[in-house]
Parts: sequence; C-alpha cells; structure tokens
Amino acid sequence: MSRAIFKSTSVVGLTTLLSRVTGLLRDMVYSQAFGAGTLMDAFLVAFKIPNFLRRLFAEGAFSQSFVPVISEYKVRREQGEVRELVAGVAGTLGGVLLVVTAIGVLAAPLIILLFAPGFTQEAGKYELAVEMLRWTFPYLFFISLTALFSGVLNSYGRFAVPAFTQVVMNLVMIVFAVLIAANSDNPGVTLAIGVFVAGVAQVLFQLPSVARLGLLSMPRWRPAAEGVRRIGKLMIPGIFGSSMAQVSLLLDTLIASFLVTGSIAWLYYADRLMEFALGVFSIALATVILPRLSAQHAAGDAARFSATLDWSLRLVLVIVTPATVGLLVLAGPITATIFGYGQFSDNDVLMTQYGLMAYSWGLIGFSLVKVLAPGYFARQDTKTPVRVGLIALGVNMGFNLLLVLPAHFMGFGTPFVLLATSTCLSAALNSFLLWRGLRREGVYRPSSGWTALGVRVLIANSLMAVALLAVSPALNDWLGATPLDRAGWLSGCIVAGVVTYGLALSLLGLRPAHLRGS
Repeated sequence: MSRAIFKSTSVVGLTTLLSRVTGLLRDMVYSQAFGAGTLMDAFLVAFKIPNFLRRLFAEGAFSQSFVPVISEYKVRREQGEVRELVAGVAGTLGGVLLVVTAIGVLAAPLIILLFAPGFTQEAGKYELAVEMLRWTFPYLFFISLTALFSGVLNSYGRFAVPAFTQVVMNLVMIVFAVLIAANSDNPGVTLAIGVFVAGVAQVLFQLPSVARLGLLSMPRWRPAAEGVRRIGKLMIPGIFGSSMAQVSLLLDTLIASFLVTGSIAWLYYADRLMEFALGVFSIALATVILPRLSAQHAAGDAARFSATLDWSLRLVLVIVTPATVGLLVLAGPITATIFGYGQFSDNDVLMTQYGLMAYSWGLIGFSLVKVLAPGYFARQDTKTPVRVGLIALGVNMGFNLLLVLPAHFMGFGTPFVLLATSTCLSAALNSFLLWRGLRREGVYRPSSGWTALGVRVLIANSLMAVALLAVSPALNDWLGATPLDRAGWLSGCIVAGVVTYGLALSLLGLRPAHLRGS
C-alpha cells in the first residue's frame, strides 16, 4: 500500500515540481518586467478572483465531491455508466459555470469594488482591474472543466497528465508576458488575455487522455441524474468548507487593497514561494490519497483507511517541517535569488522576505489540511470541514479586524505581515480541528512510534537551522551579488541543509519502518 502511494506521489510530485518551477519562472518574469506597483496589484487581484472560484468549484468542492463518486462508480458499475456520469457532470457543471462566467464579466465593476475597494483611492487602478477581470473571469469555466477531466484521470491512476496541465498554463502566460505584454501599450490587459488563452489550452491538453480511457462523450445537461445529484449535494457544503484558506487569502487581499501600494504584490510573491513548497509534496500527496481513500472506504476497509492517513501524516512531518525551517531561515536569500532583479527593487525584496517569513510556518498547517481533509471527503462527509473551516475563518477575520487594520492606521510599518500571520494561524486551527474530528470518530487511529519520530525530526531540524545560519551570507551581500553568485550560494545552502537534515535523521536512527509505524 505505502509503496504504491509513494510511487504515485513521486510521479505527481515530480510533475508538480516542473509545474511549480515554470510557475516561479512566470512570476520571475512578472517581477522583473512589471515590479510590485499598481499594474501588478491590479492584475493579481483580477487573477485571484477567478482563481479563488477555481479552488471552490474545481480543486476544492468539486474535485473532493466528484472523485469519491466516480471512484465508487468505477468499483461497482459498468464503464458505460461511468461515461454517462462524466458526460452528465460535464454538461451540468459547464452549463452552470457559463451562467456564472457571464455574470462575472458583466458585474466586473461590482466584483472589484467588493474584493478590492481600496483601489478606488488611486486614480486608474480600479478601472484597470475591472478591464483585466473581464478577460480573466472566463478562466473559471475552462479550469473547472480541466478539474473534471483531472478527476477522471486521477481516479484511473493517470496522475502525470493532470499534474502537467499546470505547466501548459505557465508556459502560455510566460509567452504572453515576454513576447506580447512587454511590448504592448496596455501590458496589464495583455497579461489578462494570456490567462484566458491558458485556460483554453489546459482543457484541450487533457481531452486526448480522457478519450483514450473511453470516457469522453458529448456533455449533457443531466442535473437530475443520480450521480450528478449526489455530487451536487456533496458540493454545496463543500463550497464553504473545502477552500477556507482561499477565502482567507481573498479577505487578506481586500484588506491589503487599503494598504500601501505593493502590499498585494509582496504578499503574492511570498505566498507563491510558500505554495511552491506546498505543491511539490503536500498537494501531490493529497491528490494521490483521495481516490485511494475513497476506494478503501467503498470497500469497507477501515484499517487500511486509517493506515493510509497515518503514513501520509508521517511523511508530512518528515518532509514538510524541514521545508518550513528552510523558508524561514532563507527567506531573504530565496526572495533575492528568484525575484530581486529588474523592476523588483531592494525594498521589494525586503518586504517580500518579511511576508515569506510570516507565511513559512503556515506551510505545516496548510499541508496537514491537504492530507486530513481527504479523510472526510473520501467518506463523502463535507459537513464537518464546513464547520471547521468556518471556525478557522472566523479566527482569521477576528485577528485581521482587531490587529491588522488598527496597526495600519496607527502607522505600523509592515501591517501586511500580520495578514500572513493571521492566515497561518487559521490554517493551524483548521488542521487541528480536522485531526481531532478524525480521532474522535475513530476513523484515524495513530500507530506506534510517533513520539520517537517527532523527537528525531525536531533535533534534525534544529541542526539544519544552525547549519543554514552558518553558511548563508547576510542579505546585503545577496543583494549586491550577481545572479549567478546568488544561484550558487542558494544551491550551496540548500545542499548543506538537506545533507545536515538527512545525516542527522540517519544518525538518530530513522529508518523507513518508522514511517510505516512499525
């Protein structure tokens, strides 16, 4: 079981790594060409809004409702019924999203006013964001269909193509940024058009793989079909519960729109660096275990269900915690090496460093949510994550209202850092409540060896942090170095950290058996 999951996770992880690398290349192009000023603030808001809805309709509520149902159909029904389910979901979801997309395009001025009211305080910023949103909003329609086909492929063990689809998007957006927007009279709108084209390209990229499974047919409007109704019923609470982290980020954007120009961009670039680490492993692992947990639940195998969760949580502890320490200690060097060129000033590097330091420890909470939530969705329980997510969201907003806005009006220099801190607190609470719920229900029963594993990981991380602090030059040295020197220094720091951490774990006696709870 563990070996099969590890192999699938490795495939998704490597492909997702390529996706994240091309995503960083895209963001490097953005930072160097357009900096962290008005244009990027407006574009990032226009891009975040459909991305937020994507997490709700696509990667969030839809995927976590669709995968368990299609996994059940695959186990218990004929392929023709699976094909009808896919056609019915594609037609019904597509029809609803066409309407939502039309409304979004027409209501773009109101939507920007809702999510970034602070833009009205700067001449031209609000109008630019509205124009961009009218091009980026249809991305929701295309990416949701992409999520549907990804769910089909993942359920049949075809993980590489869905994971690579994001690479297609990044390449299209890089081409638009480098070859078109940089030479355009209206580069912001050109970037937004690139988002639209990227959405179309992602759908087209996946169609051949779905066709090879024999599951591609004409979409049909089938809201009354049994499987479609079940998915819809699961989605309704899931829309509120599965993507509370994204709601938090959008609310952060709303508040950040009132802060100094650049705050949204600084938070975005810091979040992208944290998301890079999150996507390489945690999202890949969650993608793999959801269909497996769904199949184990459908087969009534509670012991293997719990063992899958336990093994996944152990991997999170061993792999995600050193990534968290690395992001915290090397926040400045990483930011300077990846973004600190062209229009991205030294002050932008410094501000993004602060944001990344604040986001870094949230990587653990976000990763745990990614692994624990499938423990509910695989059992078609979407109500519990709703309740948990709303509690976490309430804590997030309370912190923002009580500390962030007052800090801004009192002249605190970097209030956007508190936004990142609040988001991480929310993720930590969310993960704890999800874990506690699984324990109380008896769904997850930890196997032996957790205390010893935790002590080993704590000592190894501490030694790694000391090693990183010892070998990394000061931030001013990074800012004054050439790009090649920065890359060489950062590579050396990463190698030193990995070697120290791995050697420490080995000397402390960690063996593969400890990850299986033996």
